[in-house]
Amino acid sequence: MSRFRSLKSRLLGLVAAVGLAVGLSVQAAPQAAAASLTQITNFGTNPTGLLMHLYVPSGAKANPPILLALHGCQGSGPYLYSSTDFASLADQYGFLVIYPSTNPGGSCWDVSSDQALTRNGGSDPVGLMSMITYTEQHYGGNANAVYVTGQSSGAMMTNVMLADYPDVFKAGAAFMGVPYRCFYTGSVRGWNSACAQGQVSKTPQQWGGLVRTTGYPGYTGPRPRVQLWHGTADTILSHNNLGEEIKQWTDVLGVSQTPSATDTPAANWTRTRYDDNARTTRVEAYSLAGVGHELPVRGSAMAAGAIHFMGLDSGSSGGGTAGALRAADAGKCLTDASTTPGTQQQIFACDGGANQTWTRTPSNQLTVTVGGSTLCLDADARGTSPGTKAIVWSCNGQANQQWQLNSNGTITGVQSGLCLDVAGAATADGTPVQLWTCSGGRNQQWTLG
Repeated sequence: MSRFRSLKSRLLGLVAAVGLAVGLSVQAAPQAAAASLTQITNFGTNPTGLLMHLYVPSGAKANPPILLALHGCQGSGPYLYSSTDFASLADQYGFLVIYPSTNPGGSCWDVSSDQALTRNGGSDPVGLMSMITYTEQHYGGNANAVYVTGQSSGAMMTNVMLADYPDVFKAGAAFMGVPYRCFYTGSVRGWNSACAQGQVSKTPQQWGGLVRTTGYPGYTGPRPRVQLWHGTADTILSHNNLGEEIKQWTDVLGVSQTPSATDTPAANWTRTRYDDNARTTRVEAYSLAGVGHELPVRGSAMAAGAIHFMGLDSGSSGGGTAGALRAADAGKCLTDASTTPGTQQQIFACDGGANQTWTRTPSNQLTVTVGGSTLCLDADARGTSPGTKAIVWSCNGQANQQWQLNSNGTITGVQSGLCLDVAGAATADGTPVQLWTCSGGRNQQWTLG
């Protein structure tokens, strides 16, 4: 028991200085607006006496999405609210955030008992589902847009909820977790040292089989997409668990264990993506070199990367819209082929990737977020002559980054009055995009969404 308490006592002891270690420079997330965290009681069946807090941003969308955000051991819902960026992101994008707390306070989630590891089996997951249902019924939450995230023990519970209730959640993001059922002990809130230390290894089929036969036996419907984060220097929950999680969810989601793509969206970050045949990323994993048990870091791009993967940033509460920006003539999508500012934009076959997802902001910018880094569509060097390259650049609010989406399908630069144009009216992948005198041609017509 003393070892168990020692391990748990370290779960929240590290601080956000890791932002320097990972070498990422981003704008700080906006602070929470006038909305505040509200405690809700009598929210439904609650076998373990969980506490519920709900954050409703002042600019919540109609029929808003719901994010269930789960704390780690020794944490609480209010602590997670104050120590992460999810509430400020909810202010920006208009979704609701449920912040539950375990009972007894500060305890880990039950991810180890037979009750918790089976749909409607009892324990903590049943209370969490009651919170979701209550939010749908009393706050207009969208039952078709429910998501889950968590850190440490909350990441373990994220994987449990995705396994037990695949018909409820559209996607989830687990920060520093372990595979579903890896922590099994048969007891409520048990501690599985072998799993914590990364000593439990199974084949993808074995891990996937546990989800299929135990979480929701007999379920054959669609399953949620999964994002996973882990630091290589984690001494509380071994980084080995990231590889085991990847095995599990790629098998469950029917995609190859070989990454479809590997890149480095920030210094010391390695991201791997696992796509299905339609080139939709079903599993995404981040391995952070030299980082310990301290994710997601406030003020970094981590929480933003999670909500982007889940799709919760598809339009802001201020009237923004988002989606693929499709060239009418070519039938292909405007694509940020690189995360490097200054890169000229091109068209490629539409694949639903983050680098083809553009958000029109209330200030008339067109932004793209890749790996948690947001850039703006920009007229190169503030150019106003035909042939000026359409590039991406750090957002600065200047007129060369403002765009008018017109009823005739054209997109014109506010500064130049020129049209966004597929060079030479070509249709091949990799064709560059530029600004040109508006001609009425179909290579200057676009649809967003």
